[in-house]
Amino acid sequence: MLTFCPTCGNLLLLDGGPSTSASAACVRLTCKACDYAYDVTHGVKQKVAHRRKRVDDVLGGDDAWKNVDRTRVDCPKCDGDEAYFMQIQIRSADEPMSVFYKCCSCARQWREG
Repeated sequence: MLTFCPTCGNLLLLDGGPSTSASAACVRLTCKACDYAYDVTHGVKQKVAHRRKRVDDVLGGDDAWKNVDRTRVDCPKCDGDEAYFMQIQIRSADEPMSVFYKCCSCARQWREG
C-alpha cells in the first residue's frame, strides 16, 4: 500500500525506529522531505474500489462471423470437425497472419498462429 505525506505529498517510507508516543518501539511511516511521522499501531488497511474496464471485441463481435468461410478442423472442446475461420494480420507485416476459428457446433473460439 502506498501512503503519502499529508503535508508535502511525498511517499511515506517504513521506519522501524522508536515511536513518537510514550509506548514501546513500533513501525512508523516517515516522510524523508519533512518531519512528518505516523505510528502504525493497529495495521494499515485501505480499500480501493476497482472499476472494470469495458473490453472491446477486437474481432468485431458477432457481426464479424456472419460472412466467413468454413473449413474442416478439429475443435479442441467438443471434437467437432467443422469451424468458421478468418485470417487477420495482428502482428507486424513480416509475421504470418493469425487464423481465428469458431466451432460450428459449440461456438468456441480459438486462434492458431
